[in-house]
Amino acid sequence: MAAFALQAETIFRLDARLRIVGENDPDSSRGPLAFVGGCPGGVLVRLHVDVSAADAAEAERLAGSTPWSDTAADPPWLDPLMAGLRATAVERSQTYALDQRAMPVAAGLIRSDAPEGAALVRKLERDGMPTHLVEAGFVSVGDFWAPWCAMEEDGEIAAIAFAARQTVSGAEVGVYTFPPWRGRGLAATVTAAWSALPELADRTLFYSTTIDNLASQRVAARLGLTQIGASLRLT
Repeated sequence: MAAFALQAETIFRLDARLRIVGENDPDSSRGPLAFVGGCPGGVLVRLHVDVSAADAAEAERLAGSTPWSDTAADPPWLDPLMAGLRATAVERSQTYALDQRAMPVAAGLIRSDAPEGAALVRKLERDGMPTHLVEAGFVSVGDFWAPWCAMEEDGEIAAIAFAARQTVSGAEVGVYTFPPWRGRGLAATVTAAWSALPELADRTLFYSTTIDNLASQRVAARLGLTQIGASLRLT
């Protein structure tokens, strides 16, 4: 459970009671009603600050009543947990440990901590964001959440891995391959390169994927990542 506790501290802003105040992202999003992480060591629950004390106590009792760590089947307490919290949607994910790995130099890799990264930022600020980046939600260089590592092909950004969430102790990677370059293993390349960035050397790194994102699961398999367990986000 220690890994999920650290992941929760990484991806959420928590108060002194370990209640979710919001997402730990630059946008300060609200965050879910509940985050539940299940692994062979037990089940961890983190609840939003808006959940009442009575509802929180019942939610923790339910989640602790039956072990669960596999997204192949929902836990028996999911429906009553959602009903008690008045949640209307659930996102099911798998969480992996992303070990820092040596990455051979590859043509086209650009790191945010390198001169090439600074040059790329200046170019985008001067010339504007390419259409394919804007369509994917990268509307300014501020959406390149550092530290990041990008793969460039023929002068175009083809894939990027960035710090979707980070603290002094942990970081969770966000990965995106732009449509024209998908299916070529670039997501695994930038993810591995991101994990080797010196700025992340003292952090525990996480890679998460929703259960319906088969492409992201293939990245985890390609990198040989070890699955920590399964998680649920209730909203």
